Amino acid sequence: MTTKTGHVEVICGSMFCGKTDELIRRLRRATIARQKVQVFKPAIDGRYNLEKVTSHAGSEFDATPLNSSREIVEQLAECTTVVAIDEAQFFDDNIVNVVDELAARGLRVIVAGLDLNFKGEPFGCMPVLMARAEQVDKLQAICMVCGEPACRTQRLVNGRPARYDDPVIIVGASELYEARCRLHHEVPRD
Repeated sequence: MTTKTGHVEVICGSMFCGKTDELIRRLRRATIARQKVQVFKPAIDGRYNLEKVTSHAGSEFDATPLNSSREIVEQLAECTTVVAIDEAQFFDDNIVNVVDELAARGLRVIVAGLDLNFKGEPFGCMPVLMARAEQVDKLQAICMVCGEPACRTQRLVNGRPARYDDPVIIVGASELYEARCRLHHEVPRD
């Protein structure tokens, strides 16, 4: 008797490091292998196209926007073998249980998201997903100040670093954020 073991892959890092491009690359390979793929994203992320995951570089893949993580299970087709979740940090905390449930069913689950928020602190569910995953790939961008590898996301307000007590979730792209290294990441507290 053969059993199919599900597993979880996490793709994480700062903004502009290529998380969504890597997610799409894996999805295209699964599609070429004739695997049934379903892609989900939080409805809050409408930066480019609500019904696609879209990288900053312009790559895209069809996706279903959802308001809660439980909807993933409700929308799952019986023949699906690969489930992808983009911008996982924006889902509710139950996303961890949903991902575990899907892997327990024997599915390949690929999760992409920011590991740190603009403050440089662990972002939402991502630390738990990273700890429970069989595979974690942490990508780096390029620091917009010095050109070194960047692992942080710098939020800018009128061209200046956002303050520590600013809201954690503000969806945006290059007009609000840039990649920074540890040295050049700034979060003023006063």
